[in-house]
Amino acid sequence: MAAPRPVQAGPVVVRTDPTALATCLAQHLVGWLDRVLADQAHAVLAVSGGRTPLRCFDALAAADLPWHRVVVTLVDDRAVPHDHPRSNTGLVRDHLLQGPAARARFVPLTTPSGRPLAALDLPGPVDLAHFGMGTDGHTASWFPGGDHLAAALAPEGPALLPLAAAGAPEPRTTFTWAALRRARHAVLHFEGVEKAATYDLACGDGPMEGLPVRRLIRQDDVPLTVFTDTPPRTAPTPEPAP
Repeated sequence: MAAPRPVQAGPVVVRTDPTALATCLAQHLVGWLDRVLADQAHAVLAVSGGRTPLRCFDALAAADLPWHRVVVTLVDDRAVPHDHPRSNTGLVRDHLLQGPAARARFVPLTTPSGRPLAALDLPGPVDLAHFGMGTDGHTASWFPGGDHLAAALAPEGPALLPLAAAGAPEPRTTFTWAALRRARHAVLHFEGVEKAATYDLACGDGPMEGLPVRRLIRQDDVPLTVFTDTPPRTAPTPEPAP
């Protein structure tokens, strides 16, 4: 087996060019997939939807990997049919599960009609988690004011939860922190000055529920690398051990 590719070092990676940022993030994920596959039979990659990661997905799809040993799932999805324009499942199928990456096995969080699944057919826990972030500080479907937000952010509990919030036009299904805190590595990917300002705010004091992305910033269970096109002003501080 070929030696694993090098993995990006450092907690924050800044590339001001969007294409360069997407390529750098894709290479980072490939390096970690190589690392996981060197240790075990399969790697489970959970990705986020939205428009921000599309360039990364297109680059990642072309990577030279044993994709038949990679299982792709979602960090979260909307409760809409898979052919709906706002379905993360449809987005991943159109942009990531193409070319060489079409050999990966995809495990959606919902049925084709959009109903949440209670359990997923995964070979093990999520190994790599790819998170996005909204200007309201949500990540995954952990929205401020969400009806199950406390349970979604808790260190113990179910792996999947439904969640509805005023900031989310549709009901959602999301992985919880209780499940994703067992990942070997996570990335947080955001672009633009507004989201950079949200990230800086999240690195400061304040309740986790107000800016749920703080769940990622204030933890030391999973090594986290931030990818952005805007240099942050604030470095994240790990959450103290209880």
